[in-house]
Amino acid sequence: MILRHIILALTALAAATTSPAAARTSGPASIADHQRQCAGKDGWSDPAPPVRIFANVYDVGSCGIAVLLVAGPKGHVLIDGATAQAVPSILRNIERLGLALSDVKYLLSTHEHIDHAGGLHALQQRAGATLIASAAARPLLESGVPASDDPQRGGIPGFTGARVGRVVKDGEIVTLGSLRLTAHLTPGHSPGGTSWSWTSCAGRSCHAIVYADSLSAVSADGYRFTDHPAYVARLRASIAKVAGLRCDLVISPHPSASNLYERLAGKAPLVDAKGCATYAAAARKRLDDRLASEAATPQKPAG
Repeated sequence: MILRHIILALTALAAATTSPAAARTSGPASIADHQRQCAGKDGWSDPAPPVRIFANVYDVGSCGIAVLLVAGPKGHVLIDGATAQAVPSILRNIERLGLALSDVKYLLSTHEHIDHAGGLHALQQRAGATLIASAAARPLLESGVPASDDPQRGGIPGFTGARVGRVVKDGEIVTLGSLRLTAHLTPGHSPGGTSWSWTSCAGRSCHAIVYADSLSAVSADGYRFTDHPAYVARLRASIAKVAGLRCDLVISPHPSASNLYERLAGKAPLVDAKGCATYAAAARKRLDDRLASEAATPQKPAG
């Protein structure tokens, strides 16, 4: 009788650990599960389950902010860190994928604002990873203070800085085993903006992936882009650079800007050779609209 009870208990335990409910606690979530958990939420720190974007590329970020994990046999690369408040969820997502945080060897960044870089310090402390950034982004990521010429300076808070261990130039390749990610300096949304590109393969299916930095012309109250023509020229050049990248699959730091989750859900093509061009065209229109709005609004006299 005792043996029979033990067998029944072990059978029940095995059934529980292999049930659909238990299975959902490991591996990437379906996009349907992601959308259910994030329904009505797109905040910087709202916890979201991890989803596979393509092959070895996962979004482990929050409901409103992408944090990309590019997995490799010799270690992994994490791009962006969302906010400090989102870090516990990011760590759980990496663990849920069956990956070790200690295998995250490199941290990369798109731009030095709290919603994308605020969690880098805590992630670096936990993983011991090397943060890689451009020369323009380095002092800003380390101080956590927006640059003096950042259009959003004064409108967004700072964050705890993280130490940059390597500086990359435009077009430089970051290599980790078989992973090869190319840095593209794209200042404008912020002075240290950087986009990243690489190729990922699922079997014989390979795609050129671009994690295109934010290109939107947004600012703190009182800032006028028309008063900073050199800065506008830099933003226009970055928009043109992103438009010209080889790009089968575009992803953006704010997933909604590239329609990422709708594409993963099959409501629009996930792979589109014109994806970067479309993303850049939308940014160019927003910039033109912003400049037109400023031109139509007389500047208030000082004092």
